[in-house]
Amino acid sequence: MPDSSLASPEELELARLIVVTLNLEVAAAEITPTAPLYGEGLGLDSIDVLELALAISKTYRFQLRSDDESNLQIFSSLRSLNRHIQQHRTT
Repeated sequence: MPDSSLASPEELELARLIVVTLNLEVAAAEITPTAPLYGEGLGLDSIDVLELALAISKTYRFQLRSDDESNLQIFSSLRSLNRHIQQHRTT
């Protein structure tokens, strides 16, 4: 059974996008996939999430909507954000 605290290749790619987009002083590999992105965990705020949504839209070619009622769940962790991206991205 795989270790759920380890990032998948897709999660690591997304973590790199987060670090670069937001100029974070943390290595992508140090972001725990299940840790909160918002507040306590990675410490992102609403402005960070907006910037990140823009970068995700450009990188993965699908629109994250600011009025989506699921955003709190979508952005709750690296893993949940990655799951949402993999379900909606266009190649």
